[in-house]
Amino acid sequence: MTKEEFPDLNRPDWQATRDSMKLYARVVGKVRRALAPPEKHWWHVGLRMAAEGPTTGPIPGNAGSVELLLDFVNHQLVFTTSRGQRVAQPLHGQPVAQLGHETMALLDSLGIHVTMDADQLAGERPLSYDRDEAARLWQAFSAVGLVLAQFKGSLREETGPLLLWPHNFDLAFLWFSGRKVSGQDPADPENADEQMNFGFEPGDAGIPEPYFYVTAYPKPDGFAGSPLPAGAVWQTAGWTGAVLPYAELLKQADPAQHLLAFFRAAQKAGARFMKD
Repeated sequence: MTKEEFPDLNRPDWQATRDSMKLYARVVGKVRRALAPPEKHWWHVGLRMAAEGPTTGPIPGNAGSVELLLDFVNHQLVFTTSRGQRVAQPLHGQPVAQLGHETMALLDSLGIHVTMDADQLAGERPLSYDRDEAARLWQAFSAVGLVLAQFKGSLREETGPLLLWPHNFDLAFLWFSGRKVSGQDPADPENADEQMNFGFEPGDAGIPEPYFYVTAYPKPDGFAGSPLPAGAVWQTAGWTGAVLPYAELLKQADPAQHLLAFFRAAQKAGARFMKD
């Protein structure tokens, strides 16, 4: 991968478009949550990666399957069914409540009935949606997704699917050590297994700028403080994990290899201290 595949996100007012993309992803996530069969670790709630944007992937619809794609390249929400139907709704900064009602109406027209609670559609104000900023952020997600997929494929142990989580708008997957957590019910599907989380967050309340993260459950003694590649730090305020700011990645001659080195270093530290 070339350095140009990782766009500079340090631009004026891009966060407003990011926040709008997050709200739109939540609407699509509500549809997947309503229609997809439940999975452990809430994997049925997460959106999948497509070239143009996050997608529900095929989920049960009316006499077949339906897929919703948030196309941040062509700026539309696309509905496709296994019966050959295709409908596209433009994204132009409409309020999240409006997009939610439009989504339910379009699904109804396809014979698929999904109800969203009023609090899930809160937000009547128009949103800021700059097409260039949306495409730029999605380019970053796409580049990061390829690196995460490469790293995921290099791990011999069980891993979960690579998912974009609608609530936080972060892209991540879980790695499992294969051992149970002492003191936890072995039948507990959420808390019984030792695990690490590898992901990309485009900015949140705790860390406003985009960053990569690695966390471990349960947190092993000695995990925080292990050596990390240049630019990466250990986060200990509020939560514990390895953090690499996206801006630091752009300073590297080969961002993809540096990101792989970050994930590998943190995974090696977590796996080693989990065994101790």
